[in-house]
Amino acid sequence: MKIALVGVGLIGGSFALAVKRRRLHVEVIGVDKNSDNIQKALQLGIIDGEASLEEAVKQSDVVILAIPVDALTSLLPQVMDLVDDGQLVIDFGSTKGAVCTAVEDHPKRHCFVAAHPMAGTEYSGPEAAFSTLFEDKIMILCEEEKSGDEQLNLFQEICKNLAMRVVNMTPKDHDLHIAYVSHLSHISSFALSTTVLAKEKDEKHIFAMAGSGFASTVRLAKSSPAMWSPIFRQNQKNLSGALDTYIAQLQQFKHVLDAKDAEAMESFMKEANKIRPIIDGIK
Repeated sequence: MKIALVGVGLIGGSFALAVKRRRLHVEVIGVDKNSDNIQKALQLGIIDGEASLEEAVKQSDVVILAIPVDALTSLLPQVMDLVDDGQLVIDFGSTKGAVCTAVEDHPKRHCFVAAHPMAGTEYSGPEAAFSTLFEDKIMILCEEEKSGDEQLNLFQEICKNLAMRVVNMTPKDHDLHIAYVSHLSHISSFALSTTVLAKEKDEKHIFAMAGSGFASTVRLAKSSPAMWSPIFRQNQKNLSGALDTYIAQLQQFKHVLDAKDAEAMESFMKEANKIRPIIDGIK
């Protein structure tokens, strides 16, 4: 199998390493506008060679698009123009509405599978990739009915080989739910980090008191702004609604805190504790 990997960073690179580890006779051709990333990917064994987008697509069985979502919506139609009827194109974008709309009327829409692997770290680039990133994770599949049987069968086979569970969603539901369970978490982390950094300007020893709780809460603030800014823009409506809800919760807690209402504070936290079995189930 030949794979054209467009975007050789954390997600694309981890996918390539995982496929190579679990499946024999795989050749990965890298495409990336960053020449340094291509060289790193070659050195790390993520890709076996490099080519232009057109050359890579034409010689591949599967095309993986693992690039920022703003670039994805403009590049995907170009890729679809290049593929033959039997090829498979998969995107790994963190938003699905705009991506699916970009090719909804394309004559080769059946070649495309809209997907989102629920996997990642706060790091980026080829050097952050590792072969087990996708193991036991969920792969979200959108608009299954618009993809061809041949393409879906290969996609399902790949997911099975990677030990991933496929979950079907509409693009609308995906973007709504992901705003709460992923995008909002990143904004919270960015906001907490900037809040503490602003305080640190006046109190130089504040980070000496920072423990594991702080570190785990702000971990996502190390994420790439170049990747997350386009995601936030594309999912602005859902994310804005999620922020309204989150801000209301913060304001509610501030109200009971200012009132020194211990009972109300405990009630608030006990309600939040109900997330525990859900999180334990994810782990």
